[in-house]
Amino acid sequence: MALRILTIAVAFLIPNFLLAETVKLSTPNVILIFSDDQGTLDLNCYGSKDLHTPHLDGLAQRGIRFTQFYVGAPVCSPSRAALLTGRYIQRAGVPGNVSSQAGHKGMPTEQVTIAENLRSAGYQTALFGKWHLGTIPECDPLGQGFDEFLGHKAGCIDNYSHFFYWKGPHFHDMWRDREELWEQGTHFSDMIVRESIRFLEENRKRPFFMFLPFNIPHYPMQADVRFLKMYENVPEPRRAYAALVTHLDDAVGQILGKVNELDLQKETLVIFLSDHGHSTEERCNFGGGNPGPYRGAKFSLFEAGIRVPCIVSYPGVLPEGIVRDQLCTSLDLFPTIADVCGINLPKRRLDGRSLLPVIESAEAETPHHEFHWQLGDQWAVRDGDWKLIANARDTNRELLEGDDKYFLSDFSRDITETKNLAAQFPDVVKRLTGLHEAWLADVESQ
Repeated sequence: MALRILTIAVAFLIPNFLLAETVKLSTPNVILIFSDDQGTLDLNCYGSKDLHTPHLDGLAQRGIRFTQFYVGAPVCSPSRAALLTGRYIQRAGVPGNVSSQAGHKGMPTEQVTIAENLRSAGYQTALFGKWHLGTIPECDPLGQGFDEFLGHKAGCIDNYSHFFYWKGPHFHDMWRDREELWEQGTHFSDMIVRESIRFLEENRKRPFFMFLPFNIPHYPMQADVRFLKMYENVPEPRRAYAALVTHLDDAVGQILGKVNELDLQKETLVIFLSDHGHSTEERCNFGGGNPGPYRGAKFSLFEAGIRVPCIVSYPGVLPEGIVRDQLCTSLDLFPTIADVCGINLPKRRLDGRSLLPVIESAEAETPHHEFHWQLGDQWAVRDGDWKLIANARDTNRELLEGDDKYFLSDFSRDITETKNLAAQFPDVVKRLTGLHEAWLADVESQ
């Protein structure tokens, strides 16, 4: 807030021909980093003891670390849609994963993304990384607010050949804007670093938004050999997974190092988070992530599927080295970015709320006393300390049945979601079910 007041005051004192040199006072750069399939506690600053993540740990020391941060869905496409639009996935038009095959629609074009909002305010925008929100031109990154794009549109690729291999037909999936790019043999994370450094150098004197949705530690488990050697005494599946987390941290460190080299660190808002919890699929050796005390993983609405690490840093403007425990979500990052940058939000309904009050005070109320998720027939509602999941999936039992169709937890007593309180508190189950039904009618009406 003080930043904007200062900007207005300075604007009245500086001649017009000098205003271009002071634009960064009111328009900070934004770098949004999104990891893929990274577990709830998989950074040292979140409690892991066996990882080497100095750069992201350092980012937390220079910013705010959130301990109760949720994403909009426990799978890739809808989680990305919720982040970029600030809306529940049903309202964003992406209730599940988008097809990776060519010629498929994705996130509806009428949605307004963070990139579109910032570009309308004069920002140069770029996406380097994984898209997974549609393959036709209207739904690709250039159609959703990004001036530049280098990356893949499908859900996953081999990091060296850049082919989609998950299921047939297999195809090459690497693009610079809308032109196919052949660069076999280069690890995709190295390409993200290279393009990020170029973009930073070319746009150092103008406000920019750079979205970096990395495709790791998502499978295939292809960390550089130097990172695998760091964990040679760690058993699988943790070894391959940990090496990818360190590979990610190293890439982020190179990019943030360039930010510092260009003396942009006090002019740049940096946000890091994961898209959802770690995977336990066969393709990643059935696990490797660290959920700590939390139950579940990717695909699950238990905590370890939707609770993720999140760090926000803007040195000299936002507090540094602090922790916030309030319930916050990825949907809140759109309005938070707009708030910090001093630009208007689009004239449409958003489900996220600015996190600046929470950032400014550990005593501030959570933006969401009530929050909802639905993926297929699996749904959950959080109301204060109560959390109810229906048709829950777990990593040990794909579908809970019988008495566990409704799984109720009270986080003031137990965060592990291992004891079902539904039979003990049927009135709470009924009340939370009513909240869910009202919420679903609202989001599906739009």
